[in-house]
Amino acid sequence: QVQLVESGGGLVQAGGSLRLSCVASGNIFTANTMGWYRQAPGLQRELVADITSGGSTNYADSGKGRFTISRDNVKNTVYLQMNSLKPGDTAVYYCSYRRYTWSVPYWGQGTQVTVSS
Repeated sequence: QVQLVESGGGLVQAGGSLRLSCVASGNIFTANTMGWYRQAPGLQRELVADITSGGSTNYADSGKGRFTISRDNVKNTVYLQMNSLKPGDTAVYYCSYRRYTWSVPYWGQGTQVTVSS
């Protein structure tokens, strides 16, 4: 079992920044992929960005150039720096952990990000 705890969400004006953090605990394997997804009301959960334990990153087009994902393998923590936020970024942001790319992910409880215009 893996437990994920997110923090850092909140209310911000358009153009502002937020930094999300997610700490993983439990049965953590050295090689894994952690990431961030988001889900807006009435929409499906979608990938924002993910990062392997080796540092390879993958971004959805919506966040390229504005969001940066990073991780600290010693602390089992993944971060999402979000800049130039837009109202369209408003959603619940979920942290994920997968051992393999084909594994069913573990999810955090989610953190709300609200961007006002």
